[in-house]
Amino acid sequence: LGSLQVLAWGLRGLRGAVQEPRLELHWGGQTLWTPGIKDFASNPNFPSTAFLLTLTLPEEEQFMPPIRLRVWDKGPREPGVLLGQGCVQGLGRYRCWAPGHEQPPGSGNTGTGSYTVVPMPGTAWPIPAHPWWAWEWGYQEPPVPPVPPTALPLPPQDTEEEEEEEEVDWWSKFYMALEDKGEIPWGANRDRLKIYGCELEAVPEFQGLQDFCHTFLLHKPGGPPRPGEDPEPVGEFKGLFCIYPLPKEPGVSPPPPHFQQLPPSTPQECLVRVYIVRAFDLSPRDVTGLSDPYVRVSLGKKTLGQRDQYVPNTLEPVFGRMFELTATIPLEKDLRVTVLDHDRLPPDQEIGSTTIDLENRLLSQHRAHCGLPTLHHTAGPAAWRDQLCPSRTLELVAATRGLPSPQFSPDGTAVTFNHHTFYLGHFERCPPTFRHAGPPQERLALHVLNRCPFVPEHLETRALYSSAQPGLEQGKLQMWVDIFPTNLGPPGPPVNIDPRKAEGYELRCVVWNVRDMEMGDINLLGQRMSDIYVTGWLDGLWEQRQQTDIHYRCLDGHGAFNWRFLFPFEFLAAEKLCAIGRREHIWSLDETVLKVPPKLILQVWDNDKFKADDFLGLLELELRQLPRPAPSARLCRAVPEGSRWPWRWGRTPGPALGPINLFRARRAWGWWPCRLQEDGSWRLSGKLELSLELLTAQEAEERPVGKGREEPNKYPVLPPPRRSKASVLWFRSPLRLLRYGVHWRYFGWAGLVLAVLLLLFLM
Repeated sequence: LGSLQVLAWGLRGLRGAVQEPRLELHWGGQTLWTPGIKDFASNPNFPSTAFLLTLTLPEEEQFMPPIRLRVWDKGPREPGVLLGQGCVQGLGRYRCWAPGHEQPPGSGNTGTGSYTVVPMPGTAWPIPAHPWWAWEWGYQEPPVPPVPPTALPLPPQDTEEEEEEEEVDWWSKFYMALEDKGEIPWGANRDRLKIYGCELEAVPEFQGLQDFCHTFLLHKPGGPPRPGEDPEPVGEFKGLFCIYPLPKEPGVSPPPPHFQQLPPSTPQECLVRVYIVRAFDLSPRDVTGLSDPYVRVSLGKKTLGQRDQYVPNTLEPVFGRMFELTATIPLEKDLRVTVLDHDRLPPDQEIGSTTIDLENRLLSQHRAHCGLPTLHHTAGPAAWRDQLCPSRTLELVAATRGLPSPQFSPDGTAVTFNHHTFYLGHFERCPPTFRHAGPPQERLALHVLNRCPFVPEHLETRALYSSAQPGLEQGKLQMWVDIFPTNLGPPGPPVNIDPRKAEGYELRCVVWNVRDMEMGDINLLGQRMSDIYVTGWLDGLWEQRQQTDIHYRCLDGHGAFNWRFLFPFEFLAAEKLCAIGRREHIWSLDETVLKVPPKLILQVWDNDKFKADDFLGLLELELRQLPRPAPSARLCRAVPEGSRWPWRWGRTPGPALGPINLFRARRAWGWWPCRLQEDGSWRLSGKLELSLELLTAQEAEERPVGKGREEPNKYPVLPPPRRSKASVLWFRSPLRLLRYGVHWRYFGWAGLVLAVLLLLFLM
């Protein structure tokens, strides 16, 4: 003998002029009728929600009869007009057990058992043998009394991190979450953002956000859909089932009903904030293989999003948009986010869309309406944005789960919750070092809430689909949604996710000298020589390519230049990339933004007048991972093949020094090795003496300098290089070349011998 408890919450999405719909539930020869919904347009929930059926059930799940659903509307004849029908099979997932009765072996969600226990609303959480912090992390010993916060030693400060860390905004958390390969150590004073690679409903621990009630699709009358067909539903039934055995012993009272502590079934006015961060892997819609995507958000009869706010020529747009709407849930529960391609002449093409059921998030016991942050801030970019403070939220959690109210100590550093005591020292190793820290009671309550199975502050990745190509994914969208019922008061300030703008920088590179360059030419006297010059540019900015003057007739591979390069560029500090905007084609109306690492490329060439110049060496310097230079040309040597920077200059063994981040050091000077590739391997081909200085655009404007040795010639002043007097182009000054370029001392005795031979011939 078994019992079926039914939670009939309401009907959704029924089309047409519906007057007074009601639900017919048929299970194993028994029929249950719900009362009709009097005013479906203003409240689509049933006036009575909990029902009970008793039936003799088979032991095996495969022999358990399905539940058949039919929705009728009021009509001239009974039972009325059939609007839709559905069938619920696989009822083993709704099997649960009465309180105080243990489950049989294999009845849990073990992967092989046939039963799945469904957590039911109105039941208290199971109390583990240890506190939640010990239960989740495997600690076996009870907590020790914490050291008072005033006696806790401060952790050692990392000077470099302090210099780099500024006011942390949301994008800082986002990029830190992308870089974190593992979990952040427990007790670290850092804001954490959880990035899910799927929809929030697909995260296993959140049970599809249908822990309160499931959504059952209703189809047109005429039989269930055939296999392989995906007919469009005509409506939805919101409800849940609980099947459990009744006691066989006479006189034993049946277990209490599960559906007792239910939220109010009246519609709720809510403020909805939709945060659209970025999209990637979008399907192209333009002939160029790219798109001009923009976002449109629809909820009920409201639609937000302007078509002129598009991101041109990209398949990976960063939107950084926040949309704020008001809605009455469940009357307006389906949030639709659409990504469209902007065209010069409308209508625009739809790339893809996704739909979110806001009612499930609002009713879920996983607290999916607003993600829990890691740290409690009272102000600043990460200010607490929920309507209830953490301590009040913890009290509400205890009330809805049937637990005693939490008891805080007078100083707020200890709390007793769920029959366990938690101390602030368990979660914070030292006093908070972040800005705008909340009081101890609120911080402790937030730590306890984060140990619960609640949705954290997150970013979900939703797949986009298009009706023009059903079943084919058109890209992914990263976003999150906050829902605030207006009856709880005003929420906190919205999160600012405006895209970071690139900051202007100027790199000043002075080429002082070159040493030990290979000499690829032979002059008329048989001497090896080269006419050396250096070119440079930033990766991706070939149009900014600059060149030094030419050091003619280098007979020993040494060259002097004293030449300044100036490279302005735009840098995205969060992404650690340079932003380069350019038009891909002549007919392009918008610029395409490319993002490349900040890398300085220098090449050394041998100038030739009647043939192509000879390539002598290459030096590539990434500004964020700048190899430490050698202090002198003698100590500058090539990095062994297969090794990575940093490399220790010098002969004495010792630990290698780390690379230089020029964005923090701002200046660097020394010798770097040039390389040349031959037969698939790199070898040393010369050495370059450089000084690098990185300035912001404002600093560069305040301290102007000229290219090369042009005016204003300062910061530092570049004197003319000291070169040999023979360092001239031969056809421009042939007499000077004959005077200084020919070593006459080698021809003195030869001239005397020739004169003697001439006299002997004449005699």
